[in-house]
Amino acid sequence: MPQQITKPVKELVADAKAAINELSANEAIGLNGDAQTIIVDIRDIRERKRDGYIENSLHVPRGMLEFWIDPDSPYHKPVFNEDKHFIFHCASGWRSALATLTAQQMGLAPVSHIDGGLAAWVKADGPLVKDEA
Repeated sequence: MPQQITKPVKELVADAKAAINELSANEAIGLNGDAQTIIVDIRDIRERKRDGYIENSLHVPRGMLEFWIDPDSPYHKPVFNEDKHFIFHCASGWRSALATLTAQQMGLAPVSHIDGGLAAWVKADGPLVKDEA
């Protein structure tokens, strides 16, 4: 018998979105390149290669996020010690909503996510870098 899901992913995402700061794609586009802002791309490397990425975004694979944020982790990345505004995004905004909530719960601040993810960024004519390969 299949396991019964007690809280579907849509509810988890809705709960996260209610607890975090969301930015529209246009707001995020306006902050791109700001010295106090780091846009964090949590998509898989294959998504970045296939679909392109936001220029100057920091690639943090979703599975490593908590380990890279935690200063006591052997995988810690010093970028997360910087006094910056971290804006997370994924393809559509679901994974980044959950990631933003996790980062917020870990004490990283300020944090936000792009509502609608990279799809919203592209729809708003945000610039993308596409690797030639």
